Amino acid sequence: MADESRSTEVRVETEHAVATVTLSTPALTRRSKTALREALESLAADDAVRAVVLTGSGKAFCVGQDLAEHAEALRADPATAFATIDEHYNPIVTALATMPKPVVAAVNGTCVGAGLGLALACDVRVVADTARFGTAFTGIGLAPDSGLSATLARAVGVARASELILLAEPFTAEQARDWGIAGRVVPAAELAGEAARLAARLAGGPTLAYAEAKRALASAFPLADALTTEGAAQARLGLTADHRGAVEAFLAKEKPTFAGH
Repeated sequence: MADESRSTEVRVETEHAVATVTLSTPALTRRSKTALREALESLAADDAVRAVVLTGSGKAFCVGQDLAEHAEALRADPATAFATIDEHYNPIVTALATMPKPVVAAVNGTCVGAGLGLALACDVRVVADTARFGTAFTGIGLAPDSGLSATLARAVGVARASELILLAEPFTAEQARDWGIAGRVVPAAELAGEAARLAARLAGGPTLAYAEAKRALASAFPLADALTTEGAAQARLGLTADHRGAVEAFLAKEKPTFAGH
């Protein structure tokens, strides 16, 4: 019998020492970020859980920040609009990356912006063949956050990471696999089963050794430093007309214009 914890934004189901965390909506609102942070922190402390699966619902894994909510924050006060980085994004990414048990990202659909950052903070990525990816940040006048500056470079190398971030062009599941972002690509109908099988295998393994391996791998790319640098950059960019105008253009389904201020 599965143990289920439900909220409007995030659902947690635990069965046979594997917890599956499902994002119920494609975009991250303040409520969903808070629910996700709390769920991950709780699972990290739960010794009965030996592996975690993070996945989305419908056609999206996660498309990143809810820009309608972000636009409201910018209109209210651009100086505080990015407080969510320290309050939500950095703790979520840190919880995934430092979880003392393996975390499998089951990427069921669109995975862009902070959503890509969440997937890369996980230890293993299983991707549906229909999934689509992108960095997205520069398209609205921002630099990466959610640890993407470190985790993407670690996955694909600095040269390709620079191209993916600066050009912000979408890419496919097959490209994600070929470039080192995804470990395996499976038919969409088989994704949940493949992720569950992999998580069960990890849950039955030496979780103490896994935790030590995660710490050793993380030491080569100090995530905490990247998160601090990213947060400062986003705070500066949040004050620019380029970013505010690009967000409004996105919501109006118009092409943004960047003037460099």
